[in-house]
Amino acid sequence: MKIVVTGGLGFIGSHTVVELQNEGFEVVIIDNLSNSSREVLEGIEAITSIVPIFEEMDLRDKQSVQQFFKKHSDVSAVIHFAASKAVGESVEDPLLYYENNINTLVYVLQELQKKPASQFIFSSSCTVYGQAEKMPITENASIQIAMSPYGNTKQIGEEIITDVVRVSNINAILLRYFNPIGAHPTAHIGELPIGVPQNLVPFITQTGIGMRQELAVYGDDYPTSDGTCVRDYIHVVDLAKAHVAAMKRLLQNKNKEKVETFNVGTGTGSTVLEVINTFEKVSGKKLPYKIVGRREGDITSAYANTDKANEELGWKALSTLEDGLASAWKWEQKIRS
Repeated sequence: MKIVVTGGLGFIGSHTVVELQNEGFEVVIIDNLSNSSREVLEGIEAITSIVPIFEEMDLRDKQSVQQFFKKHSDVSAVIHFAASKAVGESVEDPLLYYENNINTLVYVLQELQKKPASQFIFSSSCTVYGQAEKMPITENASIQIAMSPYGNTKQIGEEIITDVVRVSNINAILLRYFNPIGAHPTAHIGELPIGVPQNLVPFITQTGIGMRQELAVYGDDYPTSDGTCVRDYIHVVDLAKAHVAAMKRLLQNKNKEKVETFNVGTGTGSTVLEVINTFEKVSGKKLPYKIVGRREGDITSAYANTDKANEELGWKALSTLEDGLASAWKWEQKIRS
């Protein structure tokens, strides 16, 4: 079975490619290398002994998307990661996010809609819940007004998929991620942001290795145990395995609806300061940080109820926060050595 993974050289995409290949799937990667590197292919090969097919292209180019699906006419299953993903950047440049995250989704779905039957997994986000009224968050939680353009693109994306599936032969699963962290245990692939990291853990590891002078903690006046934001940090390998479970569900016709939604997290919330303290524990490094003002678009707290994914997908997050941070630190040390 051949599966297209868009954004397949990115952080989550590359780990998912590894898990798919480990399960015997043939993978075709699409990536424009805007926030990734061709060298990731070498890491995937080092882990799996397989070099996936790679097509360098920008999904914002509609003609290129059409040509790709003509060339790979036997493909009817897509895992769609390709998107811009930083909350802060989306606030500063919303049109970039609407173009990159919405247009690309539409162009891919237009091609899948032409096929007799297609399977589609969408890389969604817990940001669709906004600041949920109740913790932990279930899939039935109401969708709040988005706190950022990034979050809004995920809400709109889910709506587009739901509308398209209703009138086509596409079956879809929406995976709402919480906060992916870590790296493959081999340290052959991991998170490699281009420029200043937008996410907490790579900023922590870059500060630990001495690339950054200090870490900024955005706000210590939230109504949480220590005043800092609470998030659900899931190991990227666990997250990747959830995609394999979701794809198998679709291919084996085990889905109960044409569009299904699953939270993918650990079910445990950790504050920013808890993450910092845990990193210091696993790395033996003292981390310099300073408290600064709140960041626009950030919510107070978000952690998952994962009962549905555990029961329906037969999937469960197995790694701890310590595991995720230790693997991220191992990766950081390797790429800087």
